[in-house]
Amino acid sequence: MIQPPAFIAFTGVDRAALLPGLQALSARYPIEWGLLVDPARAGEALFPDAETRRALLAGEGLRWAAHVCGAHARAIVADPDGADRAPAGVQRVQVNHGFGGSDAAQTAAAARFGRRHGVRTVLQCTGAFPADSGVDWLFDVSFGTGVRPDAWPALAAAGPFCGYSGGLGPDTVAHVLARIAAPAGALYWIDMESRIRTDGWLDLAKCEAVCRAVYGAGAA
Repeated sequence: MIQPPAFIAFTGVDRAALLPGLQALSARYPIEWGLLVDPARAGEALFPDAETRRALLAGEGLRWAAHVCGAHARAIVADPDGADRAPAGVQRVQVNHGFGGSDAAQTAAAARFGRRHGVRTVLQCTGAFPADSGVDWLFDVSFGTGVRPDAWPALAAAGPFCGYSGGLGPDTVAHVLARIAAPAGALYWIDMESRIRTDGWLDLAKCEAVCRAVYGAGAA
């Protein structure tokens, strides 16, 4: 039997009109919704403006992560004490500061930022999961492009909380979970962005299809 993820992260919530649908789906399945945050790109596709973010984060019964990009993300790993905090109401902050991974100093800075602001921080990796449990680790070689990797790193028996991303969507998630082959009782999450969209917009029907493929038709 395939060990399902602790929750599914659907990244790229893009409009406040989705709020009732987000709440309805979250009432049935374990979900974390992701907001892409970059002040320099606010209002672009995938990057809702501050007013939209506030409206979404005010909704009840939802778990949120801020996927911080651009200069803000680089500031977090350079100066965690001076960097602006993430939007109020998120439980985790993924710090997308670059594509080259994180060194020990950047990892420590991301962890410090999370402690200062009462959130869990997430960093990306492109190979085996690092052993540092001060942050959560997301395996990601796709970076929002929908590319599926050739191999998936194994989960350690003990260590940091880890997740998987890359080419996941309604038509691929069951196959990928079989490839990941998480051991019974393992805690991990999966994250997706590009394959849960239609014409560039988040599609809740596709999100529901992913949830059904992973958890069945039951309720959370």
